[in-house]
Amino acid sequence: MTERPRGSVTREASSLVIGPSRVEWTGDALHIHIEERDTRLFNPVHRPVRGVVKVHPEALNPTSFALDHDERHIWHCLAPRARIEVEMERPGLSWTGKGYFDHNRGSEPLEDGFRVWHWSRAHTKRGALVCYEGERRDGSLFASAIRFDREGVAEDAELPPIARLERSKWRVERSARSEISVARVRRTWEDTPFYARSELSSHLDGEEVVAVQESLDMRRFASPIVQFMLPYRMPRLRK
Repeated sequence: MTERPRGSVTREASSLVIGPSRVEWTGDALHIHIEERDTRLFNPVHRPVRGVVKVHPEALNPTSFALDHDERHIWHCLAPRARIEVEMERPGLSWTGKGYFDHNRGSEPLEDGFRVWHWSRAHTKRGALVCYEGERRDGSLFASAIRFDREGVAEDAELPPIARLERSKWRVERSARSEISVARVRRTWEDTPFYARSELSSHLDGEEVVAVQESLDMRRFASPIVQFMLPYRMPRLRK
C-alpha cells in the first residue's frame, strides 16, 4: 500500500486507478489489479507485488449506514458474501475462497470522529452477520449487529454479548461478539501499534462460525510517534 498524490488517482464510473494499480468492474465481478513493491522497513530488496484478485458478489446491497449523528462517516457493505479468486504473479501464489467487500467514506479524518472501534463479519447459513461498535470522539458509544440474507437485504439483528479477546502483541485492545460470550483468536493476520486484524472462532446466528475481526485505536494512530513511523510501513510518494 502506497499513499500517492492527487495526480496519480483517476476515478470513473466503473474503475478507480491509483498509481500503477487499479480496481474495475468487469461483467459481474470486481477485478483488483495490484502492482506494487514491498517497501517495508529493513527490507532493502523492494520485491514486486503483482497479481489480480477477483471478487464475485453473491448479492449486492444498496444500503449504506451512518456511523455518527452528523453523517460524517458512512459505511457501505456492498457485497456481504462473495467468492474470491486470487492469482498472484509475484510472489507466485493462488487460491480461491469466501470473500466480502465494503468501504468507508467520510467528510473528516477517522481520528476526528472516533477513538476506538471493533468490527467483525462472519458467513452464516442464513447469509452474513456484521457487528460494528466503538466509541466516538465525543465519548458517545455505538453498537449494532446487521444481518444480510443471501439476497443482500439488510436487517437489524439482536446484538450478541461481548466476548473479550486477548490483546494483540502491540497491546491493541480487541473485542468481539458471540452468543455464548466466548470467542477465540485463531490467527492474527495484521498487528500494528494501532490496528489488529484477526481470524476468530465464534458462535453467531445459532452456529459455530469463523469470523474476521478488526480493532482500531485512533488515539494511537494520531500520536506523533505512530505518525512518524507510518511512512516506513506505507510509503508516501509526492509526485
